[in-house]
Amino acid sequence: MPSSAIKEMESRSERHNVRLVGHSDLNGHGDGMQLLKAGRYVYVAHLGTSPMALTIVDAADPENPRVVRQLPHSENTHAHKVQIAGDILIQNQERPYFNKQLDPGAKNEAGIRVYELSDPTTPREIGYLRIPGKGVHRMWFTDGKYAHVGAMMPGIKERAYLIADLSDPSRPKQAGVWWIPGTKEGEETPPDWTPFPGEHFHVHGAIPHGDRSYVALVDAGMAIVDISDLSEPKTISRLDWSPPYGGYAHTTLPLPGRKLVVAVDESVKYDCQEGEKRVWLIDIREERNPVMISTCPVPQGDFCKRGLRFGPHNVHENRPGSFQSENVIFVTYYNAGLRIFDIRNQYRPEEVGFFIPPPPAGQKAPMFNDLYVDTDGLIYVTDRITGGLYILEYTGPRFP
Repeated sequence: MPSSAIKEMESRSERHNVRLVGHSDLNGHGDGMQLLKAGRYVYVAHLGTSPMALTIVDAADPENPRVVRQLPHSENTHAHKVQIAGDILIQNQERPYFNKQLDPGAKNEAGIRVYELSDPTTPREIGYLRIPGKGVHRMWFTDGKYAHVGAMMPGIKERAYLIADLSDPSRPKQAGVWWIPGTKEGEETPPDWTPFPGEHFHVHGAIPHGDRSYVALVDAGMAIVDISDLSEPKTISRLDWSPPYGGYAHTTLPLPGRKLVVAVDESVKYDCQEGEKRVWLIDIREERNPVMISTCPVPQGDFCKRGLRFGPHNVHENRPGSFQSENVIFVTYYNAGLRIFDIRNQYRPEEVGFFIPPPPAGQKAPMFNDLYVDTDGLIYVTDRITGGLYILEYTGPRFP
């Protein structure tokens, strides 16, 4: 995008301590979802409303990002997540949950596709962990050995937590499975795991640290799971805040140096027609008794009237090789854009920056979806409908 267009877009944006560096509409396939940066390249997975599964963007010049390759998704399948460890890239394969017109009998791909990245612009498929059914959702893969995955598994009625062994990426296999009590076929639901009417209990995703994993459970809150034996994960504790709050825990990010977890509720309905969604801080000093201690301030304004979703979606996940901090968090907030919070005082988080672009053409409002913060401080953000990729920079006071 020419510098004049960037300046014009920035002039129409609402912002505080954040500037717009660059933008790409991803060659007109702007349905961006999860993204990662490796070296000079940004790897953007797509929601699947466009024909694409993955776009590779050369961001060596962040003011002029350039699409270098796009890979299409399989029929009746979306691949909206991407993870990279070393020279291995994986993408999920899942029946699109948003396509209500899809014939119930239509076949879809399901599982984890594994690619080799010796040429970073030409992923070469080398393995595929196939799982029957609807497929795989969110994934975490950083050590080159194990992927921590939300997946529909045989014999389990709701999405479970799969630990996939990718130590031989050409022959991926199951290492272990944890499921919400009562969701395995033939298993009774314990009273303390019984959903309230209208709630949905399933695994959204998991982020491990050491021999513990922090598992986001949608309306069931968060579970801390012992993965010291990967073949037999065991529940340590659970914290559930829905109701009275709106639930749909999307990400539970551990901050191990501070014995905290950042929990992000996802907004899933338009025009605020849902319970209140928040970004929470949870004290895990005693892991058998996690305690909610604070919440980040909610952006103020007419966001419920702007259209589409208002509320959090995801947080920058402090992946190895990225910008890492336990004092500042970066959150995508759908039509409220990017929000940046200072959490040095864990009992009183404060907002220190935000950026809301003008709505993309033909779209009621922006839908900032996922993000990655690089070690140089540049923030890469996707819009999930048509907005594509935004490259931003925080310009406020630096954090210790």
